[in-house]
Amino acid sequence: MKELEELVIPQDLRYTKDHEWARAEGDLVTCGVTDYAQDQLGDIVFVELPEVGEELAEGGQFGTVESVKAVAELYSPIGGEVAEVNGALEESPQLVNQDPYGQGWMIKVRPKEPNELDKLMDAQQYKDMLKGLE
Repeated sequence: MKELEELVIPQDLRYTKDHEWARAEGDLVTCGVTDYAQDQLGDIVFVELPEVGEELAEGGQFGTVESVKAVAELYSPIGGEVAEVNGALEESPQLVNQDPYGQGWMIKVRPKEPNELDKLMDAQQYKDMLKGLE
């Protein structure tokens, strides 16, 4: 397991208490799991994602990720319509471990309420929350 100082926590993202991240990109929001989440899960072997067009509720489940250690549910940082899913994860779920904020992204959502992002934690708030978990 990584130490807190070793975790990658990009400043430009927003975070949930369930260890998902969100990045606004034009009229879409890209979402995935944090470096902390992938580190806790261990080697990821399968990712189940929603269908394009599916409606997600803020905080609602949008899929699961399976590792050699556990199965974890994924929760949407914002509500809206799934505009795109990362099909590469079907063949290469380990991308979540290798590059959780890049090639390991999971879904892109067309938000109903773009200001929902403002309710999420910034990088410092997320880091402070992780300190409390130690």
